[in-house]
Amino acid sequence: MIRVDGTTKNTLEYEIVQVVDTGPILRDMAFSMDHEHLYIMSEKQLTRVPVESCSQYKTCSECLGSGDPHCGWCVLHNTCTRKERCERSSEPRRFASEMKQCVRLTVHPNNISVSQYNVLLVLETYNVPELSAGVNCTFEDLSEMDGLVVGSQIQCISPAAKEVPQIITENGDHHIVQLQLKSKETGMTFASTSFVFYNCSVHNSCLSCVESPYRCHWCKYRHVCTHDPSSCSFQEGRVKLPEDCPQLLQAEKILVPVEVIKPITLKAKNLPQPQSGQRGYECILNIQGNEQRVPALRFNSSSVQCQNTSYSYEGMEINSLPVELTVVWNGNFNIDNPAQNKVHLYKCGAMRDSCGLCLKADPDFECGWCEGQNQCTLKQHCPAQDSQWLELSSTKGKCTNPKITDINPVTGPREGGTKVTIRGENLGLEFRDIASHVKVAGVECKPLVEGYIPAEQIVCEMGEAKPSQHAGFVEICVAECKPEFMARSSQLYYFMTLTLSDLKPKRGPVSGGTQVTITGNNLNAGSNVIVTFGRQPCLFFRRSTKHIVCNTTASDEGFEKVKVSVRVDKAKIHQELQYEYVEDPTILRIEPEWSIFSGNTPIAVWGTHLDLIQNPQIRAKHGGKEHVNNCEVQNSTEMTCQAPALAVDPSHQSELAERPEEFGFILDNVQSLLILNKTNFTYYPNPIFEVFNPSGILELKPGSPIILKGKNLIPPVAGGNAKLNYTVLVGEKPCVVTVSDVQLLCESPNLIGRHKVMARVGGMEFSPGMVYISPDSPLSLPAIVSIAVAGGLLIIFIVAVLIAYKRKSRESDLTLKRLQMQMDNLESRVALECKEAFAELQTDIHELTSDLDGAGIPFLDYRTYTMRVLFPGIEDHPVLRDLEVPGYRQERVEKGLKLFAQLINNKVFLLSFIRTLESQRSFSMRDRGNVASLIMTVLQSKLEYATDVLKQLLADLIDKNLESKNHPKLLLRRTESVAEKMLTNWFTFLLYKFLKECAGEPLFSLFCAIKQQMEKGPIDSITGEARYSLSEDKLIRQQIDYKTLVLSCVNPDNVNSSEIPVKILNCDTITQVKEKILDAIFKNVPCSHRPKAADMDLEWRQASGARMILQDEDITTKIENDWKRLNTLAHYQVPDGSVVALVSKQVTAYNAVNNSTVSRTSASKYENMIRYTGSPDSLRSRTPMITPDLESGVKMWHLVKNHEHGDQKEGDRGSKMVSEIYLTRLLATKGTLQKFVDDLFETIFSTAHRGSALPLAIKYMFDFLDEQADKHNIHDPHVRHTWKSNCLPLRFWVNMIKNPQFVFDIHKNSITDACLSVVAQTFMDSCSTSEHRLGKDSPSNKLLYAKDIPSYKNWVERYYSDIAKMPAISDQDMNAYLAEQSRMHMNEFNTMSALSEIYSYVGKYSEEILGALDQDDQAGKQKLAYKLEQVITLMSIDS
Repeated sequence: MIRVDGTTKNTLEYEIVQVVDTGPILRDMAFSMDHEHLYIMSEKQLTRVPVESCSQYKTCSECLGSGDPHCGWCVLHNTCTRKERCERSSEPRRFASEMKQCVRLTVHPNNISVSQYNVLLVLETYNVPELSAGVNCTFEDLSEMDGLVVGSQIQCISPAAKEVPQIITENGDHHIVQLQLKSKETGMTFASTSFVFYNCSVHNSCLSCVESPYRCHWCKYRHVCTHDPSSCSFQEGRVKLPEDCPQLLQAEKILVPVEVIKPITLKAKNLPQPQSGQRGYECILNIQGNEQRVPALRFNSSSVQCQNTSYSYEGMEINSLPVELTVVWNGNFNIDNPAQNKVHLYKCGAMRDSCGLCLKADPDFECGWCEGQNQCTLKQHCPAQDSQWLELSSTKGKCTNPKITDINPVTGPREGGTKVTIRGENLGLEFRDIASHVKVAGVECKPLVEGYIPAEQIVCEMGEAKPSQHAGFVEICVAECKPEFMARSSQLYYFMTLTLSDLKPKRGPVSGGTQVTITGNNLNAGSNVIVTFGRQPCLFFRRSTKHIVCNTTASDEGFEKVKVSVRVDKAKIHQELQYEYVEDPTILRIEPEWSIFSGNTPIAVWGTHLDLIQNPQIRAKHGGKEHVNNCEVQNSTEMTCQAPALAVDPSHQSELAERPEEFGFILDNVQSLLILNKTNFTYYPNPIFEVFNPSGILELKPGSPIILKGKNLIPPVAGGNAKLNYTVLVGEKPCVVTVSDVQLLCESPNLIGRHKVMARVGGMEFSPGMVYISPDSPLSLPAIVSIAVAGGLLIIFIVAVLIAYKRKSRESDLTLKRLQMQMDNLESRVALECKEAFAELQTDIHELTSDLDGAGIPFLDYRTYTMRVLFPGIEDHPVLRDLEVPGYRQERVEKGLKLFAQLINNKVFLLSFIRTLESQRSFSMRDRGNVASLIMTVLQSKLEYATDVLKQLLADLIDKNLESKNHPKLLLRRTESVAEKMLTNWFTFLLYKFLKECAGEPLFSLFCAIKQQMEKGPIDSITGEARYSLSEDKLIRQQIDYKTLVLSCVNPDNVNSSEIPVKILNCDTITQVKEKILDAIFKNVPCSHRPKAADMDLEWRQASGARMILQDEDITTKIENDWKRLNTLAHYQVPDGSVVALVSKQVTAYNAVNNSTVSRTSASKYENMIRYTGSPDSLRSRTPMITPDLESGVKMWHLVKNHEHGDQKEGDRGSKMVSEIYLTRLLATKGTLQKFVDDLFETIFSTAHRGSALPLAIKYMFDFLDEQADKHNIHDPHVRHTWKSNCLPLRFWVNMIKNPQFVFDIHKNSITDACLSVVAQTFMDSCSTSEHRLGKDSPSNKLLYAKDIPSYKNWVERYYSDIAKMPAISDQDMNAYLAEQSRMHMNEFNTMSALSEIYSYVGKYSEEILGALDQDDQAGKQKLAYKLEQVITLMSIDS
């Protein structure tokens, strides 16, 4: 299509459109009726073509620059289109038809700092239509806001704080975004310009700051770069120009000898004077990766000195080491070093082992040769009295004892001209020292200035030798020929006669490039070889005694024979040798003219003179990359080549054939064949094979063919007779191949078994997998016989060896046998232990799950539950009782407390009261918890108000935490404030319903499962250790033999009803038996309603009718070496199936010890030590001390003796040796309890429950924490996660898991408590975001659940994200819910008693509280201090 705006002479085309498939277009064309399409015909085709395709142009300049007369730019729709298709195109500036009408945009300012927000930006627009519908300003995906149109200007506001892009140091100091204008009428962006956000604080040096193209200023005293100069501490501390920056000036080379104490003085400018509280100057030298800090002194603003210090570096192979020097002040404030001054540390002695090398060093080093020590040193290190010190500047600055270590070459022609290189030591310091005193084998040798290296090397040119001279030494004098300045070589130099005998090949192409070898004798003599063929040089390549090898150059004399001449130095070797230049080779044809991308297919080549070429190669170049392959010459007219590969990117291997950009031959130097013009050489895609199947193994019967599937197996060459040469190997054997386009058929060779299949073609190898050829028939008879014979022989041989071995072992030492027995014993115990653990694991899970069904859950009522959490360990708290006041004060006190209640219900007072208490030094942690719990009991009936106060306190706590620069993750970690304990209590109140309906069931199941599992094995009644445990500390690490007995127990409530079977262990103490019987009889009775074991006696009813009271201690108790063992059923020899009864305690029994002993050492004493009644703190020391009996010094034990006592028997110590093997029991116990732990965690960490929604309190509190994080710009997901974990799982759930007795009416013994602690620790680890790096030394409880914790962590993360996605709870809904909760538990606590308890703190700190109220404005307005004084007056005793 032709441009209409082209010049009259030259027509310009603007678009080419492909309209018909093949052939020319006919002249007849016609428009459609609407003139929007053109009908075009060819011989076989009619096509309808649109007259324009404006929509292909995406910008105004592309659209109007295309030259298409139909197209224009529809401004507000941001599209290229025909005028009639653009809405309201007749209105001014809505449709652009010329380039100069395109919209342009400038913005002022066009850059702002990332710390500037909501800045007014003015956009100047050109060619914009009227924007009455309005316009939006968009900063890419950061923000969008309304723009204000004022004439031709549009005013926009830059993004707000949270939308400004983060600029990270790696990305430079600025971030470019497109500021786009979007029409509200069309919703399209119609103009854009670049806008820059820059970040000065990325710069950490003054020069980079002030040289930045943005408005950055350097604060000299704060060492920061800022866009706001007013933030600098002093007016004079602001720097805007590079010349005002503190910086070091260019210094001359700073030289510091190693191990010498020396100051370093540096010139500088604008050095700041450190202000009060700032540290002074230091120099930092980075020596071989080690940082050395040296104090420095600032003399004035232009000079600083690193103080007297010595420096050193490793190794003697560096004589001068440039070291980075940095000057800093105030610890890490760098002074710019634009000249990059370095300190050069040097060692005189390094790599200067001789006097010459020493004096040759840089004079500035001031090194000299210390003759007494024979080393290069500084003058002060050379002892003056017994040695002479040579330096370059002194008159005696000449080194004695020159030495020659090497000469090269050691042979040369008599004619001379050979350049001899003499290497050695102390060979003079100036050329004139050696200019005239060098002789080689008695012949003058003239030194050359250009080859002289002072002290180390002389290069001299040989003169001519007389016929009588054959060999000799090299002799030199340095400066003067005195004995101490003379040297003689140990090597001899020989004069040689050189001869030539032949050359090969004797002819080559006229273009050159032939490698010619000339043979002869002594050809490696001398220093320089020149070979010429006629007038053309032959380029020297290498030589040896018998050969010189050189490469011919192109002949300019055409085809002829030329003379060969060889010169070595000044000797011309006379020998008639001739070389013939002949016609260059040519290539006539190649076949086939195709290959595959990987090359290496055979190509036959025909041509002329091919045999002249020594190393012919074939080349192909594609995409700028060249590949070469080798050819082999058959004769002068034929050679065979392997096709070169084609450089096709494997990731973009096309399915189409490719032509190389260049294809030709490298034949020595023949240029004309590098690119063959007349060839159509084509490359086809490589064959591709498929693997046999996903497993990679193909199973076959013998004789079946192997089929390899693929594609491109036959190249699609025109003419269709292309064949690739495939080799398929099965194992090592090739097979006969039949090829089709999509498969290879391979007749499998006569093999059986498994073999790898390998297909090769061209330069490729591919293995589709393995074949397994299964044998057809069973073994033949001879094979069976031979195997049987071999087997028989092998058995005889083994028997013989065994007999010999047995004899040998009999003779061996008896001690070895004893050791062996001990080891076997150990091994069998380990094996038995592991086997038992495995068997138990399989059986226990089933038993536990079936046992736990059916029993009711003994939930505590709301009041008991809240009391146990709010005031742990206090049974009868005042808030549960009526207020006790003497009658005469009752009225005043009640009036005072009512007035005080009004104050507590005043938010200003309550917040001031709590803050004042918390600021008192004597207000302890326990007091904080107590006040929080008392306030919550008072506000139980006003939970909306309590929640409001709690939110305010938490917000204050977060502010305080962030201000004190604590890590944000520490928030809510420990209970150190009233707010944190109030939060725990708040959840305690609001999650009771959730505990009863959902979480209580799996928690109770876990408790029962642990208790039942522990009681299945022995539990030591004194230490609390058990065979089954999750806690390593509470694990019995010994083998304890025990049996399970089933006793029939008479029902104490109903003697006539059937006896109850109870499972007991024969190693249980009598108290343990009583407890198990009570558990069985009162299975569904809450713990507090059952009789106590201490109040009952166990009576054994024997078959003979005799009855016997069994006790933990009586006259039959065994005592051994001061150890008294508690009685067990095994001690009394109670058999399986015995009948027992629990009867009320009797005063005496025939087998009791005297009463005084019973009262002191009755086993219940130990039980009470273990039994837990108080607060969780009392559990810290739950293993009872084994205190010896005061009078007799007897110590009690049950299953294991306490390890502190050192009188264990030898056998016991042996058992300790393998105590670690019993840790496998932890795994078995964990496996048994796994389902219960999983159930509990899953219930706690899921948002949907059976018939119960997520408690509103959780969602509400989590949203509150998210709001606080947003408010403080905390976007780190780990911090948010940790806040939530510290707030709910850590504050509430861990407490419930460790103390199920807060929720249920149960008794928890010490082993169950230890196991629950492990579960609680796992729960805490699951809520943590930090990585748990475990090693073999990690605590066992962490290792035990190491594999489970990652999946638990996923549950927690999913739980938190699910909660975050839930719709927010409106304050209205939350308040309704809180009001409902308040109403349900309105009268649980005595408010007056609680107020009286809180008031005790007012009495203690009345002055401080009144003082705080006086200072608070709002409190002043409400006269709160006056009201409190009234309360104090009413409550005071003496009023």
